[in-house]
Amino acid sequence: MRWLRYFFKCLLAGFIAIQIYFVIQVGIWSVVNPSSTAFQRAERWRLCGLHWSCSIQSSWVPYEKIAANLKRAILVSEDDIFFQHMGVRVEDMQKAWAKNTQQNSGKSKTALRGGSTITQQLAKNLFLSSEQNYFRKGQELIIAGLLETILSKERLYEIYLNSVEWGEGIFGIGAASQHYYGIKPASLDREQAAALASALPAPKCFDKVRYCRKANIHFPTRQEFILENMDRVALAPNKKSKTSKN
Repeated sequence: MRWLRYFFKCLLAGFIAIQIYFVIQVGIWSVVNPSSTAFQRAERWRLCGLHWSCSIQSSWVPYEKIAANLKRAILVSEDDIFFQHMGVRVEDMQKAWAKNTQQNSGKSKTALRGGSTITQQLAKNLFLSSEQNYFRKGQELIIAGLLETILSKERLYEIYLNSVEWGEGIFGIGAASQHYYGIKPASLDREQAAALASALPAPKCFDKVRYCRKANIHFPTRQEFILENMDRVALAPNKKSKTSKN
């Protein structure tokens, strides 16, 4: 049984080493902007292979130079209490677990439902693959905890807005605002912000019709919902919410 114990020790050592790497990398990103994410690199390989010239668009924009309209619209679309939670929305995770359990009880091979917060989405984009399984989800939760512990909420949101996909080969709000409207992120009005926020669940479909076969989303309806709710979300942590029993 020595070989078995040795095998598990090696697995544990490898797991710990990976977590240490994540800690160091996240710590670096507290002062240095990420040059790319795991998802961006995967997309670049899919679109361009070994070619040096590639139509990947990305341009970093500081948090203060991104329109508040866009920041609010994204919160409504993706995670309306981002500035209040600690990286995970337990109720959404429970709903996702119930949904996935129901799917796995049958013969359905539908992709697992995520129930992810902005922090979890960022964890996945920065480090992980798009494969859907519970092991990857567990690692996503660990990384989300590291992000919330090491980085401020505004820094997390800044990295998210500059790395999230907004179309085929389009990453970050700098590239997205230029690609769709020919303007800088600071100039986005409410309607433009709502339109861009509505794209995030299916960004490739928003960009190109050929990707819409797998997308089940009606962008105009989602835009209307975002516009109606933009003014109710907070762009800073609510200190009172931490002590409230509600």
